[in-house]
This record gives sequence, structure tokens and C-alpha cells, in this order.
Amino acid sequence: MRRTRAAAAAVTVSLLATAATACGGGSADDGGGSDTAPKELTYWASNQGPDVTADRATLAPELKKFEERTGIKVKLEVIPWPDLLNRILAATASGQGPDVLNIGNTWSSSLQATGALLPWTADNFRAIGGRDRFVESAIGSAGATGKDPAAVPLYSMSYALYYNKEMFREAGIDKPPATWDELVAVGRKLSKDGKWALGAEGSNLSNNIHQVFVLSKQHGAEFFDTAGKPTFDTPANVEAVKQYVDLMAKDEIIAPGNAEYDKNQSLQDFANGKTAMVLWQNAASSFKAHGMKEGDWGVAPVPVPAGGAPGAGKNTNSMVAGINMAVFKNSDNIDGALEFVKFMTGDEEQTLLNKAYGSVPPVKAAQSDPAFATQDLTVLRDTLATSAAPLPQVPEESQFETAVGTAVKELFVDAAAGRPVTAEWVKAKLAKAQQQMSN
Repeated sequence: MRRTRAAAAAVTVSLLATAATACGGGSADDGGGSDTAPKELTYWASNQGPDVTADRATLAPELKKFEERTGIKVKLEVIPWPDLLNRILAATASGQGPDVLNIGNTWSSSLQATGALLPWTADNFRAIGGRDRFVESAIGSAGATGKDPAAVPLYSMSYALYYNKEMFREAGIDKPPATWDELVAVGRKLSKDGKWALGAEGSNLSNNIHQVFVLSKQHGAEFFDTAGKPTFDTPANVEAVKQYVDLMAKDEIIAPGNAEYDKNQSLQDFANGKTAMVLWQNAASSFKAHGMKEGDWGVAPVPVPAGGAPGAGKNTNSMVAGINMAVFKNSDNIDGALEFVKFMTGDEEQTLLNKAYGSVPPVKAAQSDPAFATQDLTVLRDTLATSAAPLPQVPEESQFETAVGTAVKELFVDAAAGRPVTAEWVKAKLAKAQQQMSN
């Protein structure tokens, strides 16, 4: 089924050129759509907490608050990450989508190219309180340079290395690893007696991309050239992908079963003491939901190559992560949708929701709350400010996630089965992914 969904996504992407016509409903200038259903909205939320049930519990009282204030009822659907991009691509092609939706910020340019999303013109920004309320770097991940953004920032995030303090003490490890060599060395000490050093989500295509993108930067590589053409199978990219998969295949510090993980199971394993480390975005709320207490875990920057420290270029250690909020241009309640985005990005909701999810508010005023000065969030904010880089801002970014993310997933399957993951085999997988981008 996962293979079928990935293939469907690739087919759907080929329809993107006609998606704007399919969605219809008005021009980018007039805001599109109509207001034939002024008292209701549909909202696709992304899975931010430990599971979709927890997200419903977090969002339901806020949506009720919005209904009481405006009279507009919001029908909520929380969509797991492995399914979200394919659902959105199908909706842009068919014209049958929600009024408001969350999107991974890395998808902004791809979805913008469909013409299906409401452009955030100066007038639309004024309707939600103004563009200058948002951190500019977060706005920069909301669409292609030189165009009106396709979405507005909702939650800002970066990757960090989370580690189980008790497991580190038991293994005689006094500090988290700062380099990949150190991570492998401590990982071998931790991987014993049925426990493992590092968790991964080998079947989660987006997570795969996030990890190998960072390693590609650290190897001095790019997945697209300056003209926007894919360069997936260069020697440096092959080395980057192999380094990630080798954490299971060669170094044996990731459990083989993680090859099948795609729904945050690695966070459950971490909380249950089965794994000692995990590379994740803003994971604190999920750990608490799984029974951990503040102080059970530590947080440190994602490792960099030996001899380096987090920074730009080859010391990049995170992609610029975050969730944006978009409006479908053919919504039958554009005014209500704008009112809902205004509510969700208001100072009050930004503080409440980013507290709940352990993320950083992209709204400037909300960042002053003391809740965002914790050790966890300080590491995340510093990473965003100094050592994170945006994924390629190309219209084909979602295809890139599907093609290369699937290649990494298949390599993890090979590693879990004990099949050799050679440089030649990695290159073949990436070459195939690059060919898929050309078809």
C-alpha cells in the first residue's frame, strides 16, 4: 500500500500543470472562491503530537473557541504525515479539498505551482493583522522568491538530537555526541541487551529527505544545481545517503525494525527506553504524552562532521522546518477561512498551540512568553538562527521527497534484510530517482 501511495503521488504531480484550472474558483487577485457557506469550514491539520487522537484533543477546544467567537463551525481532520502530501496533491488536482489546511513548509513552492492555493497578497495579509507580525525567515519558507507566499507560518521547528539521560548514565557516557564519529562510538556502547542507540523512521519519506539533506550539505553537495535540475547521484550525495543508511547497515546502532517505521514509532521507543537517541523536530510534547517527565531527556544540536561546530555550509545541521497554513483558492468560504487563519496565527493561539506542541512561534509577539526559553527551545531557536538551511526552493520539491525519500526507504529495507548497501547500489537507487524526476 505504501508503494501504491508513492506511485500515486508521482502520477498526481504530473497533473499539477492543470491543477489550477481544475480548482478554478477565481483569480489570484480577487482571492478566488465565494462565500456560499459562511458558517462552516473544513480544516486538514497535520499530525503534530504523538498521534492524531492527541492532536484532536489539543485542537478541539480551540476550534470550539473560534466557533463561539465567530459562529463558524470548523470540521477537523488530522492527517498523518505519511498520507498528508498525497492527500493534498490529489485535492489540488481534483479541486476537491478543504477550506484551510496545514502544509509542511518544504512543500510551499511545489503546491504554489499548482495555482490551487490562495496567494497571500498584501490585502490578504492585512486581513490577518499584517505580514510584519511574522518572523521574516518563516515567511521565506512559504513560497518561491519573488511571488506572493502560498501560505503563512503556523509552527516553526528545527531538528535536534534528543538523548535519554538515564541510558547515557548507565553506559558511562557523560555528554551527548557532537560529531557523527562520536555518535557512532557512543552508539555502539548503547546498542546492547535488546536496546538500541538511535531511532529512525525508515519508511517516512519526508523524514528521510530531512536527514539526507543535512548530510548532503555536510558533504558539500546539493540535490539540485543552480538551474534547478536534479543532481541526486553525485558522489557526494551517494556518500551522504550511504552514511545515513549505514547507521543501520554497517554501524548497527539502529534497530532493523525501524526500516518499517513511519508513524512516530521511534518516539515511542525512545520514551519507553528502547532507544537512547532520536533526531527529531520539537519532540518534547510527544515525550511527555508517552509518560516521560521534564528532565528525563536532554537535547543537543544535531551532530556535524569531525572537527566542526554547528554553522553554515558544511556544518549545517538541520533543514528549516515548520508548518504553514494555506487556504484553497476555490473555498466556498474565503472570508471565514481568512478569519480562521487570523485566529490561529493570533498572539493568544500562537502562544497556546506552540506551547502544546513544543515548537517555536513564527509570530514575533508570541516568542516573548517564558515558555519558549526552555533548554529544548533554546537549542531549536539557535539552530534555526545559525545552522539550518532551507530545502531546495523548487517547484519539484514534493517530487524530490517522493523519489529520493522512497530510494532511502528501499535502502533501509535492504539494510534490515542484511543485504549489502554498497556505494554502487546507493548510486543506482539515486540514479533511478533522478530518472523518475525527468519522466
